[in-house]
Order: sequence, then C-alpha cells, then structure tokens
Amino acid sequence: MRVLIADDHAVVRRGLIQILTDACKTLTVGEARDAQEVLRLARERDWDIVVLDISMPGRNGLEALKELRQVRPRTPVLILTTHPEEQYAIRVFRAGAAGYMTKESAPEHLVEAVRRVTAGGKYVSPTLAELLAASVGGDAEKPPHESLSDREYQVLCMIASGKTVGQIARELSLSDKTISTYRARILEKMGMKTNADLTHYAISNGLTQ
Repeated sequence: MRVLIADDHAVVRRGLIQILTDACKTLTVGEARDAQEVLRLARERDWDIVVLDISMPGRNGLEALKELRQVRPRTPVLILTTHPEEQYAIRVFRAGAAGYMTKESAPEHLVEAVRRVTAGGKYVSPTLAELLAASVGGDAEKPPHESLSDREYQVLCMIASGKTVGQIARELSLSDKTISTYRARILEKMGMKTNADLTHYAISNGLTQ
C-alpha cells in the first residue's frame, strides 16, 4: 500500500506511520508538511490514499483537497483532523473527500478507514452520517455560514476560537491586512457587526472546538 500523509506535525506523521505499519507490513509512505508538498508528491507518483489534515501552514487542507481532486481524481483522500465533524465534514465531502475522522479516533478506526477508502468505499461515523443526511435539504434554507468561501469559513472558526487578526495571519501565513479583509467579508455576508456576534453564532451552531 502506498500512503501519502500530510500533516504539519512530525510527531503526528510518525504516529500514523507506526499505526499503519503495524497493520500493513508492505507499506510505502510519503510525508508532507504542507499543501505545497502534498501536491508536489501527488504529481510525482501514484498513491493508493492520501491522509490529509485540514489545518496546515499557508493553504489549508480543504484547498489542497480540491486541487488533489484535479491532479489525481482517482486517488481517495481521507481527512484526519482535530476539527470536530460539525465544523468541516460536510464541506470536505462536497469537495470530494472519501472519508473524515478526528484525531481522537482509536487507532483501529484509522486502519479500518484506510482499508475501506482504498477499497473504493466511504468512511463516516454514525454521527457524521446523520449530519450528511440532514444536509441533503433540497430547497431547505441554508444557514448563513454556508454562504462563506472555504477560507472565509476557516477564518470565522478561528475568530470564534478567540484568536486575534495577528494570530490568524501568522498561522495561515497571510498578512494582517488580508485577514482583516476576510473578516470584513464575513461580517457583511452574515449580516453581523462584531467578533462577538460571530463568536456567539459559531457557538450556537456548533462550529467551535
């Protein structure tokens, strides 16, 4: 099995490699620290699966996922992240992910997810299955945060977690001015005026960790 692991924490990557090696003795692993590396490695060779985090420096995992679907449309992508299912799962499945799980999951669940996804299936938890079913709403009115772009949504979640413009800018490798522009767009799209409004909305809709 050829597995490409994208996570900006070396300790996490090593742990994932150990878990998968214990379950599959013939394992070829590639490691990427950010979106740029994972896309480069995806172009250089075929992989049976990409295990991808959402929160990485610069371009986030959701943006990388969309480009991966263009570069390697047949390669399944399993999202493995600290973000709860309510935050990103629906967005990543819409973007083409084959599975979503949190880093709190048991090691055996990771092995199960990798096997299921590489066999052509999807991996979702029972809770996530309910979320996905509820999201198939036809003409149902969508909540305000659904109008946000993926980057705007990421900034919303970070604002709601109490981070300042400067902190968000550093984590995303963007300028303070760019983050301020995203913040202004978010407030306008959602019809709100302050960070407190955004935070209250995020908490009320289960968008915070």
